[in-house]
Amino acid sequence: MTLLGRLLKNRRAGEAHTAWHRPDLRGPELLTLTSRDFADGGALPLEHGAKFIGGEDLSPHLAWTPPPPGTAQLLLVVEDIDVPLGKPAVHCLALVDPASGHLDRGALDARRPAAGVRLLRSTVGRGYHGPAPIKGHGPHHYVFQLFALATTVGGAPGAAPGDRTRPRAFLAALTASDPGTAPDLDPGTAPDPGTAPALVLARARMTGTFER
Repeated sequence: MTLLGRLLKNRRAGEAHTAWHRPDLRGPELLTLTSRDFADGGALPLEHGAKFIGGEDLSPHLAWTPPPPGTAQLLLVVEDIDVPLGKPAVHCLALVDPASGHLDRGALDARRPAAGVRLLRSTVGRGYHGPAPIKGHGPHHYVFQLFALATTVGGAPGAAPGDRTRPRAFLAALTASDPGTAPDLDPGTAPDPGTAPALVLARARMTGTFER
């Protein structure tokens, strides 16, 4: 496995296809995202890694400054930008109640998500999936991106297609020029496309690293 990592060392998804760089998810960086478990640019502890490499698949604590008035929902996207694929791997995709203010450790557990958290489909299953990069591939960067949305998306818990949509398709529909194409966009919340305000009122990001 270490040999495979070395062979693929120069193959990485990169930043270009992250949620952060989607045109309709751009917005003012008015939020500040922090964690008690890792510093921005610092290493993620092993307990936040995948179980099959000795971790606990424990999502880290996250906290953010108050979102701006008019925020209807928060969107959290966690992506590995160093996976040797064409696009980053989505390790978690979640909708969060803006009143929550923070997420405790383990709040993104697929079996027991915290109150106010709705977990959508990620690259593998649902909920937080800890880092498990290929041995010898070098450090991987896991980008935690938080977006304050001006409208709610995803419909009611358990509804289709939002809960079952692949993450890339969900994000693509969310940022489509026609608000009505977003998965389960709540009725009455979609603005007129011709006069639509920005979808993202504020955003923030922080990055944790992990290497095997």
